[in-house]
Amino acid sequence: MAVREQANPETFHFRNLHPSVLIGTASDRYAGWIGQIYSEERYRRAISVRPKVVGGQSLEERVLPVESVEEYFEHFSVLELDFTFYSLLLDADLRPTQNYHVLRTYQRHVREDDSLILKVPQAVFAQRLWRGGKFTQNPDYLNPDIFNRQFHKPAVDLLGNAIAGFIFEQEYQPKKDRASPEEYAAALDQFLGGIAQDDRYHIETRTEFYLRGPYFKVLEKRGVGQVLSHWTWLPPLRRQFNLNSRTFLNAGNQSIIRLMTPLRVRYEEAYRRAHPFNKLIDEMVDPHMIDETLEIIGVAIDQGITINVIVNNRAGGNAPLIAQKVSQRFLEERSQGG
Repeated sequence: MAVREQANPETFHFRNLHPSVLIGTASDRYAGWIGQIYSEERYRRAISVRPKVVGGQSLEERVLPVESVEEYFEHFSVLELDFTFYSLLLDADLRPTQNYHVLRTYQRHVREDDSLILKVPQAVFAQRLWRGGKFTQNPDYLNPDIFNRQFHKPAVDLLGNAIAGFIFEQEYQPKKDRASPEEYAAALDQFLGGIAQDDRYHIETRTEFYLRGPYFKVLEKRGVGQVLSHWTWLPPLRRQFNLNSRTFLNAGNQSIIRLMTPLRVRYEEAYRRAHPFNKLIDEMVDPHMIDETLEIIGVAIDQGITINVIVNNRAGGNAPLIAQKVSQRFLEERSQGG
């Protein structure tokens, strides 16, 4: 096994920052990170280009091969894989999908002390799906059987203990489409009671209206973590944390913070401003986001919770540089007894 370097934010080495603090990113194969995370000589001829349309604008994504995850994990402790959000691992006949094969390729390059967080497919946890140029109701929303058979079991069979967490992302609900907080919580409770028992579940609910007593009671009852997400229409991280009385609910004593986008900035705008993800866009980085992340990390450490900080390029242009800011501040404050 390769020797892991000790934490050194200056050189983008974030492993071993603290036994209870794992720093990682949302996705990993960005060519914009060459020279920070990835070696130029190793991947110069291995970059593939694929088109992406964002808000009507045509852009290019430059990506590295999956094998680059080996070099990624020389720098980071944890990786969130979000491609699993877009498709189940097995189809209705329990045959492997393309996502299964991609995940299996990752499995071949992940080592014993590497951790993965998987996003649960929208096919199970999104109330509405974008189909045929419009949103339609998802007939399989909160279907425990589909989750168990077509995602959870094949994921665990493939990756086992390399999975540090599962994120259930609940999309923002416009006012006209919202159930009551009690109805929403009851539906979640029924679903969570029907899926495979696992202490690695975390829910990111992107509608502040639901972040109240009935919801948190269900999370506590089921041992499911509250994902604290710095995202467009959610309140600041500190407020999200305070709404639940600054309590960590995951039965596995894990927590997840996701630094996704600046507040009040839509995905399309954040993506366009951050692209091609090779530098920091200073005006995008909210200093309160970093302050509040560090505050929550401190509470987690004090309570014996392992906290996973996941950084997205869209939060400020370049995830490694944002991780560097967070890590440097963390080490400075710890050295000062903060």
